[in-house]
Amino acid sequence: MVEENGGGSDDPADAIRYRLDQQRILAEFGGIALRSRDIDEIVRAAVELAARGMRTRLAKFLHHDAARGGLIVRAGIGWDEGVVGGAEMGDDLGSPAGFAFQTGEAVISNHLRDEKRFRTPGFMAEHGVKRAINVLVEANGKRFGVLEVDSRSDGRFEEDDLAFMQGFANLIGVAIERLEAEDNLRAAIEHQELLTREASHRVKNSLAMVSAMLNLQMREDDDPRVQRMLGDAQARIVAIGQAHDQLWQSERVGVVALDRLLCGIVDQLREQAPDHAIDCDTVPLLVSGDTAIPLGLLVTELVTNAVKYAYGEGGGPVRIETRCDDGALTMTVVDRGVGLPADIDPIASRPTSLGMRMVTSLTRQLGGTLAFEDAGPGTRVVFSMPLPEGV
Repeated sequence: MVEENGGGSDDPADAIRYRLDQQRILAEFGGIALRSRDIDEIVRAAVELAARGMRTRLAKFLHHDAARGGLIVRAGIGWDEGVVGGAEMGDDLGSPAGFAFQTGEAVISNHLRDEKRFRTPGFMAEHGVKRAINVLVEANGKRFGVLEVDSRSDGRFEEDDLAFMQGFANLIGVAIERLEAEDNLRAAIEHQELLTREASHRVKNSLAMVSAMLNLQMREDDDPRVQRMLGDAQARIVAIGQAHDQLWQSERVGVVALDRLLCGIVDQLREQAPDHAIDCDTVPLLVSGDTAIPLGLLVTELVTNAVKYAYGEGGGPVRIETRCDDGALTMTVVDRGVGLPADIDPIASRPTSLGMRMVTSLTRQLGGTLAFEDAGPGTRVVFSMPLPEGV
């Protein structure tokens, strides 16, 4: 229990202990003010620690309510039930707290009963308060409230006590500014995320429109070569659209669930090649949009090549797998078709087909490696790249 003498002692040794205790208590509160994200927790700690440091059992924090034009007891220690959250006083110059709030000057009143400058609020008189010390709490140039320590005992609050109280007020103000800055930053991030989601959603819709137009164009043209080229272009657009669809729907802006993306692309390719059994087995993995889009295009090219060349006029299985091992992402596309012609080098330095040029470019963009292997029968294409940081 705190001894209520409300100040230092005539004993020099005790007076030194008193001031040292105040320094330790203020340091303890500094940790709370800089760590907590709850202003109510901060002001509750302030009144409890300020009372302990001033050796009293009464303290309160008065929050200014501009709408009501008063000071409301937001937190307190030592008061009867109903005072905290219920008691209030005017914010005019007539009370010690009101004077501190209006003028910004700290107030020491060591004889409230005989005080001519101020009136004593009723609830304080009922609690036998004889003296009070008040300091203004400001944040971002705005007056937030008043921290007050009271005492029922005779004695004196001193100028050094005022410095102790002002330390609390300053730390509360810094905490409020920090919380407001964090709130503003959070709001800005949420707004930016909203804009990013909206942009990705619109890009996805625009790409879906382009894909539909290409589909109509394919129906209008009987040339198989033109139809194949338009179909390839449509597949690439669908892959990019799938990535943007994942971007705007993702819980984390700019991050894509790779398994959902690749399996979504496979679903689209399966619809375009109903004679082929295209299977997708991918591990759950989150990647950035900058990684997801080229990966989606890469799997589109590899699967499309397998569909066009592995089985000739017939159909057959194509399987896509991804694995994460030893800090690397490995993606494998396997078919059971005729295999690679002996006179074709798919990883030549200057591939001739557009599809292989895109595969080579995408592999380079992702910082990965690509290998074509005999699957006996068929072909296995193995792509590997370092896992992005944070995965």
